[in-house]
Amino acid sequence: MSSHDRLIVIGGGIGGVATALAARRAGREVTLLEQASAFTEVGAGLQMAPNATRVLRDLGVLDQVVAAGVLPEHLVFHNAVDGKELTRVRLDAAYEEHFGGPYVVVHRSDLLDILVRAAEKAGVEMLTGRRVEDIEQHTGSVTVRTADGTEYTGAAVVAADGLHSRTRTLFSDDEPIQSGYVAYRGTIPMEDVQGGENLRDVLVWMGPKLHLVQYPLRSGALYNQVAVFRSPGFDRGEEKWGGPEEMEQVFTAACEPVRRALPGLGRQRWWPMADREPISCWTKDRIALLGDSAHPMLQYLAQGACQALEDAATLASAATRHTAADGTVAWPSALEEYAAERAPQTARVQSTARIWGEMWHVEGVAALLRDEVFRNRADDDLSYAEWLWGRRAA
Repeated sequence: MSSHDRLIVIGGGIGGVATALAARRAGREVTLLEQASAFTEVGAGLQMAPNATRVLRDLGVLDQVVAAGVLPEHLVFHNAVDGKELTRVRLDAAYEEHFGGPYVVVHRSDLLDILVRAAEKAGVEMLTGRRVEDIEQHTGSVTVRTADGTEYTGAAVVAADGLHSRTRTLFSDDEPIQSGYVAYRGTIPMEDVQGGENLRDVLVWMGPKLHLVQYPLRSGALYNQVAVFRSPGFDRGEEKWGGPEEMEQVFTAACEPVRRALPGLGRQRWWPMADREPISCWTKDRIALLGDSAHPMLQYLAQGACQALEDAATLASAATRHTAADGTVAWPSALEEYAAERAPQTARVQSTARIWGEMWHVEGVAALLRDEVFRNRADDDLSYAEWLWGRRAA
């Protein structure tokens, strides 16, 4: 194929690399441009629900991801104030059979490394240190210009350049919306965790304006912990907010098992949690958005990376359906079909993630009602997640 038949992917995170790999496995020539000097992910753990692991299986990397991660036994919800268990979801063989894929927890960097190696082996041109400055559409092609003046010409461009996507400005003048919540992350050796040898679950502790998530990583060698809280400084309108002293203050309301996690969290960096409003237009002729550039979401459903993986699979399938006998793709129609299929689902995930977060963080009577709803859930009831994890969402 000539350069004019090539797909150019902007962004070397999980969504971008998965898109490049999926397109290459579908027969496309692909060039990926990453602005950093290496393919790296910041942060620790990821929860890969079945809607994501089905995609990873189709990409040929699920076995590697499982080997690098952990198959948790349960997803367990607690009240973070009194410590009482509210409900648990069995992530067993019956669960996997029902949804067509396992639930896996894996280190972000491990997942990205696996995808990068698979993309390189498949023949994707993987280029680092390429900061995209401009995209120009022509009749039948697109040119991407990087900061060093190099131009890359292809048949289509997919921008997976994250929450602060520069490409999104072609579609919307919106800005990220700060939720006022901050996340602190950390991993510690499992041998340093009390009772660590028996920890095989994903634990969620929900409390007033705070929560904690814990689960094992790297075949049980590490324990991942993420503490999230509403910043009092943000509510006061302060310019600097979310610092470690605020975390210590807010988590005094939590029970001892939750407070015990705080020393294992990093204090040098924290992540303000932001999203954007859903937009319906992701494509413009031969340019499309993907992943967080299209639908950044809050983390409460653990679906950011999962939805990006679904995007990648859907886009590759759409390209195949719009491939002519000579091997060329009718990219404008393929991208339009991809966005039409994915935008309604991701908009629902974005809005539901906000609601789910509000439910986690309520207090008083609202917290009593939430806990009662969780306690009354039947152990084998998975109907609430069909729209998200079910095979129809893939």
